[in-house]
Amino acid sequence: MPIGGIEHINIWAVDLDATIAFYRNVLGLEQGDRPPFDFPGAWLYAGGVPVIHLVGPRAADANRPPRRAQPTGQIDHVALAATGLPDMRARLKAHGLAFREQVVPRDGVTQLFVTDPNGVVLELNFPASETGG
Repeated sequence: MPIGGIEHINIWAVDLDATIAFYRNVLGLEQGDRPPFDFPGAWLYAGGVPVIHLVGPRAADANRPPRRAQPTGQIDHVALAATGLPDMRARLKAHGLAFREQVVPRDGVTQLFVTDPNGVVLELNFPASETGG
């Protein structure tokens, strides 16, 4: 039974509204249909596929200390394929978000590293054809 790919990334959102806004307004994903689960959340789509699943604070969490943005264990970052390098640079700057940029030697892929509201580091990979942007 071979693995065919990654279906989605699930993120525990400390602040659900701020996290939705980040993925919609900064990264340009679209909020879309989500099954009627009994807990708050949102699904964000890229190209018609729900790639980011967000889970908000649950009522059952009320008796526990609130979740805080913390390092995500052994996962260092999540890499996403992207296009529109000049626009993304402008979006990140317009939202006051710090990011790190590097070009992969030999391949010419431009990588932008940015952290979401929950402390998840995202690596946005842009094709070499956009590096001059």
